[in-house]
Amino acid sequence: MKLWPVMTGIAVALTLVACKSPTPPKGVKPVSDFNASRYLGKWYEIARLENRFEKGMEQVTATYGLRSDGGITVLNRGYDPIKNRWKESEGKAYFTGAPTTAALKVSFFGPFYGGYNVIKLDKDYQHALVSGPNRDYLWILSRSTTLPETVKQDFLATARELGFPVEQLVWVKH
Repeated sequence: MKLWPVMTGIAVALTLVACKSPTPPKGVKPVSDFNASRYLGKWYEIARLENRFEKGMEQVTATYGLRSDGGITVLNRGYDPIKNRWKESEGKAYFTGAPTTAALKVSFFGPFYGGYNVIKLDKDYQHALVSGPNRDYLWILSRSTTLPETVKQDFLATARELGFPVEQLVWVKH
C-alpha cells in the first residue's frame, strides 16, 4: 500500500485549514460592545466583493438565528438568474472570543471555518460592514433592500481606509 498519496492529501487538507484563519485581516478590528441578539434576523446583501460561492447571485439575504449550543445559525439565500433558480446554504457560526466582540468563525462545510467579522455597525443594528479573514471578502448588509447614501459613503470610506478594494464591489440587485 502506498502511503504517499494519503499523506500528501492529509498535508494539503491541514494546510488549507490553517490558511482559512477565522481572524480578521491585519489592522481590521471587529466591533466591540456587540449584542448578538440584536444582530439576529434577516439582512439584505447590498454589496460584496465577488467570490466563487456567490458569483452572479441576486436578491441575496442572510438570516441569523440562535443555536441551542450557543452558536448562531446562518441561512444564506440568493437567486441565480442564469440557472433561473434560488440557492440556499446553511451554516453555523461561533464567536472566536467574547460574545461582545463581533468576531466569529463560520462554517458551511464540515470542520472548515472562515472568518466573519462585523467591522462597522450602526447603533440601531440596521446596517453592517462585514469582512472575511482577508481583504478579498467584504459585504455591506442592511435590514432593508436599500441603503441611505450617507451610510453607503461612510461604509465605503471605512472600507477604503482599511485597505479593501471598494472599486471592485458588486452592487446586488434586489
